[in-house]
Amino acid sequence: MSLDPIPPHVSPRDPAAAPSEPDLAGGTDAMEWALIRYVGQPMGAFIPLPPEGLELGRAPENGLCLEEPEVSRRHARLQVSADRKAVELRDLGSTNGVFVNGKRVQADPGPERLQAEDVIRVGRHAFKLKHLDALERRYHQDLALSSSLVDPLTGVGNRATVLYQLESQVELARRHHRPLAVVLVDLDWFKQVNDTRGPRAGDQALEAFGALLRPRLRSSDPIGRLGGDEFLIVLPETPGTLAFVAAEGLRRALAERPLSLEDGQSLPVTCSLGVAELKAGDADGGALLARADAALFGAKAGGRDRAFSAP
Repeated sequence: MSLDPIPPHVSPRDPAAAPSEPDLAGGTDAMEWALIRYVGQPMGAFIPLPPEGLELGRAPENGLCLEEPEVSRRHARLQVSADRKAVELRDLGSTNGVFVNGKRVQADPGPERLQAEDVIRVGRHAFKLKHLDALERRYHQDLALSSSLVDPLTGVGNRATVLYQLESQVELARRHHRPLAVVLVDLDWFKQVNDTRGPRAGDQALEAFGALLRPRLRSSDPIGRLGGDEFLIVLPETPGTLAFVAAEGLRRALAERPLSLEDGQSLPVTCSLGVAELKAGDADGGALLARADAALFGAKAGGRDRAFSAP
């Protein structure tokens, strides 16, 4: 028996529109905003946004202290919006600015309204904004406590491992003037798979995707699960055109192989991919990820089950 694909009725950047799962304590509204550190130390850190807001800056009294000269003493403030559907970012008059998806946020007029998956850069630090349900939050919290380098479910690297490898590859590519590309991958309608088929079906989808990834890439290509259904592939010595070919091959391979569930049913699974090549204007790995993420958003907005390249 074959199950129908999940219908495309949820906006790719509107996580609040997706059905929420009960939290681990039995509540119904488990969504929580958090930052994941993509560049800077400690790499991959999970930083919840408290109800009272979070200030970032060099001074020790900030909720998130970033001790480096490029960061002002009071640099920026993040505050969950009153409707809890977005996060508001305000530049507190910083010298070097705050950047969202590579674009500088102006201090006036008023705060910038952010959405899930936006990448925020302050000085040499980059953070990805996430809107998490209880199960995703538990995953990130457990990952922060784990000493393992590998994601146990998929067999690929975990978030901290692949982000560290990305920064290393960015440094090598610049030093030797060699090409470097990244691919960000999301499984399509993954939350609905969990909601309608159950968590075990979601785990099977992730396991199958991990098994598909490894043999299709070179042993020198770092792969990691960033969290949930999001994966990062780092492609050293690879220009953007060839990275796009690899992304398209991966997309087709997944689409052509429906997942066989333990109950005997089959489930079609597809993915969306964003591709970006390192450019001279990318300040760091976080800037490269931000461009790949913008391409991934384009793939989702374009109908999903497709790959887009960043300009």
